[in-house]
Amino acid sequence: MAGTTLAQKVWQSRTVRPGVGDEDLLYIDMHLLHEVNTPQAFDALRAAGRTVRRPDLTVATEDHSTPTISVDRYDPVEGRRMQRTLLRDNCAEFGIPFHRLGGPGQGIYAVIAPELGLVHPGMTIVCCDSHTTTLGAFGALSFGIGTSQVEHVLATQTLPKRRPRDMRVTVTGTLPPGVTAKDMVLALIGRYGTTAGQGHVVEYRGEAIAALSMEARMTLCNMTVEMGSAAGIIAPDETTFAYLRSVLGGSPPAGEEAYWRGFFTDPDAVFDKELALDAGELRPYVSWGTNPGQSIPLDGRVPHPDDFGDPALRTAAERALSYMDLRPGTPMRDVPIDVVFLGSCTNGRIEDLRAAAEVLDGRRVADGVRMVIVPGSMRVRRQAVAEGLDEVFARAGADFRAAAGCSMCVSLGEDRLTPGTRSASSGNRNFEGRQGPGARTHLVSPPVAAATAVAGRLAAPGDL
Repeated sequence: MAGTTLAQKVWQSRTVRPGVGDEDLLYIDMHLLHEVNTPQAFDALRAAGRTVRRPDLTVATEDHSTPTISVDRYDPVEGRRMQRTLLRDNCAEFGIPFHRLGGPGQGIYAVIAPELGLVHPGMTIVCCDSHTTTLGAFGALSFGIGTSQVEHVLATQTLPKRRPRDMRVTVTGTLPPGVTAKDMVLALIGRYGTTAGQGHVVEYRGEAIAALSMEARMTLCNMTVEMGSAAGIIAPDETTFAYLRSVLGGSPPAGEEAYWRGFFTDPDAVFDKELALDAGELRPYVSWGTNPGQSIPLDGRVPHPDDFGDPALRTAAERALSYMDLRPGTPMRDVPIDVVFLGSCTNGRIEDLRAAAEVLDGRRVADGVRMVIVPGSMRVRRQAVAEGLDEVFARAGADFRAAAGCSMCVSLGEDRLTPGTRSASSGNRNFEGRQGPGARTHLVSPPVAAATAVAGRLAAPGDL
């Protein structure tokens, strides 16, 4: 009998009841909430006369539609104000721990959960957001769920779910200088497509993965959902344990770390699908189209639709080029940029801000370009100020925001682009209208975002 994969081990350890139809019933160790898509779940809970089963295993924060210029800024949109008011009221009524805008623990849910020490190997974690995959970086199974499932988890602390298949992505070699986990995942999706991981939990392994920091691993797992995957996961190792000790303020309770070390894939485990990538061949990547799979190396040229043999991909390329207003054959480095956004649950952590500050130090944002930097959490912002990064950003002419949130990644709040504006974004999606109706988004890494702000066109630090 073949061994067991990491994902299977977590799944089996959290199965309350197997085979409910074609779904197992999983126990959920942590349920994260935000202001969007959750009011309906509380209404349904209230209408059914139910309460929250485990408020101690539920944590809420304000992040998606929050203002970022100031924590006290009046939001003129009633719908957004109402979403935040409802979350605050619901958390108070049901006794759920809550991180209010501007509070010391507030920020994007996928950024604050690790910071607060809420994510451990072997856990099951859910949130009403597809980028919950981020937290698989710790050896946890973490999924995005829908509003009706939010209600189910609130009421029962369980989730019926069909078990995904297992997929392994092995990344060999060493990332060249200036190439990041963001480039790694854009290259992966660019090569294999946005459906390559459909129906699978993707386990990342290999020497290039082992060399990544926890923050870089979170970036990688965050964008795993962009290749259609149910989740991404990385086996815990010494890097994981060191991070957990740092956020927990010392060693975990006796026996806890030994339990965490039990979550790994057996050598003889069999995966349903396997992909490979050589990190040594990678360069800075950038998206040219309207999905993350339409990405190429920064030193490449905008492709021609005829480059795609698949009729569906050719049609998608034609539409993307029209929306992005790009001509085939144009060097990506010749594409001018109006706005640069650094932030999001993909690249709004302190490591990302440090990488951008290193590029911006002693330089200025190009005339006519606006650079907006939004910390992923208030803790990230405090750390950036303590390290003097805020002064680097100010001298460069970048706008370092006072409050944390999703901001311009998803344009649900006041930070959004006008039609026709072209941006370089450290976010995770470049769909039509993602940063505002008619806005054109190029996905980039933090170093490329900073270099682009200085150059006024898509650029890598080495181009400056």
